[in-house]
Amino acid sequence: HGSEESETTSDEDEEEGGAPQAQGYNPADYANLQVSEEVKELFQYIGRYKPPTIELETKLKPFIPEYVPAVGEIDPFLKMPRPDGKKDDLGLTVLDEPATQQTDPTVLDLQLRAISTQTALQPTVVPSIDNAAQNPQKISNWIQNISELHRSNPPPNVHYTKSMPDVETLMQVWSPEIEEALEGTQLPSAELCVDTKAYARIVCAILDIPVYSSLVESLHLLFTLYSEFKASNQDAMQPGLELQ
Repeated sequence: HGSEESETTSDEDEEEGGAPQAQGYNPADYANLQVSEEVKELFQYIGRYKPPTIELETKLKPFIPEYVPAVGEIDPFLKMPRPDGKKDDLGLTVLDEPATQQTDPTVLDLQLRAISTQTALQPTVVPSIDNAAQNPQKISNWIQNISELHRSNPPPNVHYTKSMPDVETLMQVWSPEIEEALEGTQLPSAELCVDTKAYARIVCAILDIPVYSSLVESLHLLFTLYSEFKASNQDAMQPGLELQ
């Protein structure tokens, strides 16, 4: 018992002689300060302040879906092991497509090439169909897949040397004043006595398309505007009605 009491006493002495424990703000320690009433009023705000509890929102990002190697839906990696017990890297080194109708590898390669930013790509290997006359379904599927690939490909981007307005801006409806002025004004026809370059500049000026040193870029934007306008009004146009 004597040894235990001596150890307890030594522990208490270490706590008393150690570093003072941090304590909160005590207003009584500063009640006798020789300061003005304004300063004393400031000390009252210390006790009134209640620090808010801020909950830090944690955002868990285990993966980026855009970079998950998968065809179609994301691979859940719920796979049956091989019956021979060998290691199967399906989904890790080879893409696993959990679907009964598999994607054509050549079509998938062409899709990846269409969105790829690399310039040095390996040549595409196009498979052949044995006894093509006896497999018309494979030929039809190939034509359908290539047609869908061409429809889904993004349009090529053209970078102009000068600043050009967007096609969406050029397709905006004109103001009522301009519409009223155009109703009583005859636009220049193709029979105007000017050369082709001058006529192209007149048409671009009417459609608010700037013309710089190169007329080719302005004409490219003009035909792009025509194509977009024709595509947007194709459903609303009646059969046999030409675009004005």
